[in-house]
Amino acid sequence: MKSEKPRLTIEILIQEAKQFCITMSQIRHENIVGVTDGKAIGTYIEHEFKNLLAQKYMVTIGSSAQGIDFPDPDINTDMKTTFITQPQSSCPFKNARQKIFG
Repeated sequence: MKSEKPRLTIEILIQEAKQFCITMSQIRHENIVGVTDGKAIGTYIEHEFKNLLAQKYMVTIGSSAQGIDFPDPDINTDMKTTFITQPQSSCPFKNARQKIFG
């Protein structure tokens, strides 16, 4: 009998985001070497993180059409990736905990 994955919570999301940032910073990402398009890099990173979470947890992954990456009511968090040299300036959120930084 296959065991069910645990449900993703906001606390776990924060822990996973921290570990993901550490892990990703130690890897040479051959798929994006030389890419200067921030949107392409951000999409790559977001997909990697979402795939990791989907493999480990029961989680609803949002879409661009939904406008939020993790729409579960108990998470309700959007993910943004930015270049260190050009940080995201727009922030439609009311609380810093609604955003993952890394």
